[in-house]
Amino acid sequence: MLDYTWKVFSQTGNIDTYLLFKEIEKANHEIPNTQNEELADIDYPIS
Repeated sequence: MLDYTWKVFSQTGNIDTYLLFKEIEKANHEIPNTQNEELADIDYPIS
């Protein structure tokens, strides 16, 4: 999805498409951290 959004932006220059690209990029960077925290909670549960 990220590649497609960038391709559309690079061909059109549409600023809304660029902002969508940045939102998707940011969301992709936040997801792994959440998954790591969930895995840490599973490995070391607080009793």
